[in-house]
Amino acid sequence: MKRRVLTLLSLTAVLTLALNSCTIEVNDGLGETVVTPGVTDLEGIISKDTVFKKGNYKLKGVVKVMNGATLTIEAGATFTVDTSVTSGLVVLQDGKINAVGTAADPIVFTTATKMPGDWGGITLYGNAPIKAVNGNTSALSEDGNNVKYGGNDAASNSGVMKFVRVEYAGKKIGDGTSETNSMTFYSVGTGTVLENLVTYKGTDDGYEFFGGTVSAKNLVSYGNYDDSFDWQDAWSGQDNTNWYAFQTGTGNFGMEIEASGNADNIAPKISNITLIRNANTNPETANSPEISAIQFKKHGTGIFSNVYVSGYKNIGSQKAYAVLIQDDATNTSQVNAGKVKVEPLTYLNSDNAGVWGYAQANGGKTFTNATGVTKVSLVPGAWATVDGVNLLAALQ
Repeated sequence: MKRRVLTLLSLTAVLTLALNSCTIEVNDGLGETVVTPGVTDLEGIISKDTVFKKGNYKLKGVVKVMNGATLTIEAGATFTVDTSVTSGLVVLQDGKINAVGTAADPIVFTTATKMPGDWGGITLYGNAPIKAVNGNTSALSEDGNNVKYGGNDAASNSGVMKFVRVEYAGKKIGDGTSETNSMTFYSVGTGTVLENLVTYKGTDDGYEFFGGTVSAKNLVSYGNYDDSFDWQDAWSGQDNTNWYAFQTGTGNFGMEIEASGNADNIAPKISNITLIRNANTNPETANSPEISAIQFKKHGTGIFSNVYVSGYKNIGSQKAYAVLIQDDATNTSQVNAGKVKVEPLTYLNSDNAGVWGYAQANGGKTFTNATGVTKVSLVPGAWATVDGVNLLAALQ
């Protein structure tokens, strides 16, 4: 890449060059690099403030934002990921992202091959608290980057993402049996803004939270192979709303919830959840029990309100439920303590209505479909449209 430091005397000449060239990279005198569309890739280490203007780019390799740098991406920027190498976008604890699109002009990460599992998605790290296995306050990441995460700043700020769509992520890592998620949040804090995000046809979870305190609003998880929403390490976001999952083709749980075995955790709160499972959607593994809408295990907790669930059917010998409690410890310490609530709830076009499921003997919680529960309402637009398909159609 070429870099030109501008002076007032050379500005006219450089702007003239820009009109006749595919790309130009400018040091604007404010200590940041500004990149315009053309042959420039998003690759390597981002160690100083960098701005990608509206336009089309490539993302190549595992890009890491660090050293106090902020990666700014303008509305309308589209990144086509190079799938010939392992690629992903990782924002480390000392970096930030500022990716703000609009409903009509989203920021998009996609691939030319359009195959689920093409790349590693977007991962943010913060410095908010976690409770990992055995109550550990730090742990090693599962994303192949081997980053230690977990801190003591609940208000940790990893930046802003609004109207951002990630397509075809979930690349296999390590021994080939694990995948990255489409969007992953490690110990991300409340100073971070996550709004109007789409994950589309990834081979692992749509969104996964590893501890932290961040909240997210207006999330769409569409056609992801594993769980639409997942968390562990005692994630405790308190201001979440409007989460929508549409499972189609291949899909496990709508939501998989655990606290890594920590009974002492703060239950996250989510208002307005819609989980829809399309007909003929199967789990990744044949005869798997991973076909229920919401699963709680290992002391997982959650206070959910206005929950609309549809399409969760038995498959073979496996039964589907609106809510499935996997172990007695979770039932005793969390459900009975009021740290697991899914109400008001409407459960339609699904099997085993009116009862929660229990993988072990104890339980027996029942419910009646609530009146007045509505599907999530999200603003329409290009941000939730892929190849002409309106991802929000099932909400309408």
